[in-house]
Amino acid sequence: MRILWLCNIIPPAAAKALGYEYSVREGWITGVLERFLGEKKSEIKLGICFPAEGELATFAGEVFLRTMAGGENAGEKKVSLFGFDENMRMPENYDEGLESRFAEILAEFSPDLVHIFGTEFPHALAMVRSFGRPKRTLVGLQGMIGECAKSYRADLPDRAWKRCTLRDVLRRDSLRQQQEKFRIRGEREREVLKGCGHVTGRTGFDRSESLACNPGLIYHKMNETMRPCFYEGKWERERCQSHEIFISQGDYPLKGLHYLLWAMADIRREFPDARIRVAGISVTAYRTWKEKLKISGYGKYLRECIRQYGLEDCVEILGKLDGEGMKEAYLRSHVFVCPSSLENSPNCLGEAMLLGVPCVASRVGGIPDLAEEGKSILFFEKGNEKKLAERILEIFRQDGLAQRLSEGARKRARLNHDGDVNYARLMEIYREILRGASDTCRDGGSL
Repeated sequence: MRILWLCNIIPPAAAKALGYEYSVREGWITGVLERFLGEKKSEIKLGICFPAEGELATFAGEVFLRTMAGGENAGEKKVSLFGFDENMRMPENYDEGLESRFAEILAEFSPDLVHIFGTEFPHALAMVRSFGRPKRTLVGLQGMIGECAKSYRADLPDRAWKRCTLRDVLRRDSLRQQQEKFRIRGEREREVLKGCGHVTGRTGFDRSESLACNPGLIYHKMNETMRPCFYEGKWERERCQSHEIFISQGDYPLKGLHYLLWAMADIRREFPDARIRVAGISVTAYRTWKEKLKISGYGKYLRECIRQYGLEDCVEILGKLDGEGMKEAYLRSHVFVCPSSLENSPNCLGEAMLLGVPCVASRVGGIPDLAEEGKSILFFEKGNEKKLAERILEIFRQDGLAQRLSEGARKRARLNHDGDVNYARLMEIYREILRGASDTCRDGGSL
């Protein structure tokens, strides 16, 4: 089988082999690639396309890739690598030149099947158009951008939603413009799903939404594999920072940081030492003139919430963290919160559950398929900050509940994110497609 992957980033093993810096944020790619490289004998010949800059954007060649981890599963294989140039910072813009680049890559590699990881970027549509073989095109569903556009406002009040800072005007990037960009990307996502024959997904949400776009799709159920570091380590109540709340991202409304800020008044009334730590870039920085000029409308609204609820001393923005940094942040927290207005199957929740961190999450999208209320997670209804505060307080008050949730989360996550099972399932899906699987939905079990 000649399989061509289209990725949103250069896989770490490929970047390392070529001597470039890399990100490890998309752990499912690394999880699958590590197992492929570690196999003694493989039935596939692999090619990988990835966005890049400079001379790497035109790279095409075979390179020996080695597993990032050592041990008995270490190995290496020759893989065909192909770079392409795309402005990933403006994913609402479609570049027709990608179609020409992909035509070159397809002619050189001649794949039996193209596997596109995600629908979020224009390159997915460009590849669907260039390849032009729906029955041999597989798309891995991730965030369902079209539905995210509908939930983008996330209950923000009018004064926040309509505000434009100087930065927003200059960049044409107000909150309403951001939502419009998501809508445009969602339209392209629909085109991708209409132009492919197969998808992999994990939840009832992504199954129903993808089939609504294209009832003729063959849906293959397959879970994702997290970054390797999250399979080691375990949350312990005695070692965590009491009453510390961790959230993995908060730089745009969909991720729901404002919901948590709204909830903190009730939480701090009972636990005055409660604090929030947020991974990712800071959109609230306001110390220098440069930061004041660069602040967004959403960043200003978050600052208003922090002042309104007296949270200046208890909200810490950690900046971008690598895998080990995220792991440390999870393990030191008393509770992990995923307050998003919409998610399909957020990796942050999977990572936290693998480590056994007690979790609270909004009951939206595909999240209810990932954990069970009261056993491996506590849910709240999206936008209900009173209920969010109540669920966090339950964990703060009851160490026994925290421990039960921790154990239940680890058990459930190890089933959801078993890397060996997921890799075997992917190989099975490849074989099904290339054998000419039936036109009926194959979901590997009920959802």
